[in-house]
Amino acid sequence: MPEQLSLFDDFAPEPGRWLRLGARVVPYRFARSRRRTIGIAVDAAGLSVSAPRNAPWRDIEAFLREKQRWILARLEEWSGITRPSVVRGASGDTLPLFGERMTLVVQYGCSAVARDAGRILVTTRAPHRGPRVLRLLIAWLKQQALTALAPRATHYAVRLGLAAPPVALSHARTRWGVCTERGAIRLSWRLVHLEPELADYVVAHEVAHLVELNHAKRFWNVLEKLYPQWRGARERLALAGAALPYYRGLR
Repeated sequence: MPEQLSLFDDFAPEPGRWLRLGARVVPYRFARSRRRTIGIAVDAAGLSVSAPRNAPWRDIEAFLREKQRWILARLEEWSGITRPSVVRGASGDTLPLFGERMTLVVQYGCSAVARDAGRILVTTRAPHRGPRVLRLLIAWLKQQALTALAPRATHYAVRLGLAAPPVALSHARTRWGVCTERGAIRLSWRLVHLEPELADYVVAHEVAHLVELNHAKRFWNVLEKLYPQWRGARERLALAGAALPYYRGLR
């Protein structure tokens, strides 16, 4: 690990370099862009720093020192996330359902899926065929998602004095929701895996777009009225997304 007394050397850092925050040396990714302010983000890949093209290094360094506690706290959170479970469609697989860890039980019989005391029971005439089990399971999960989330969209729309928007599901893994210009909302069915309050935040976020189809200040003001704790939910959502189960063998 290279020695580095300052956050940066005297020349522009490149991706894959290191910086010192307190007693910790942290790898980071860096880029300049047309943005107007210095930005930082922490995700599963670590710390990334972006800055305006003409931002002096002393300003970047001062900003990172100011945000040191936040950066280290987020890195600690990401280091402790649960590894994504692999679901193959066999008894003993585990997956979260609205934040609760469930165990999959596959059995022989007429096609059906049911929830029972910490278990998801998948019944099929081909219990040994993982892809078929997964198709049944995911179809059921999608129905659970739509049943739970569509009423929440209606709830938030009514609070804004709007009619209930049409809600459909998407297959997106990294984009939780979309609000179209025509006022339709599409939500990732994978929200079914998250704690209800996090899924609820996504619904409120998309409903707020019915009023402001952007992320300008007025949008965040609308969201504040619908979901005052949105800041914390947004941070937790990124962590939750990194732990989504992976369905192996399904095409």
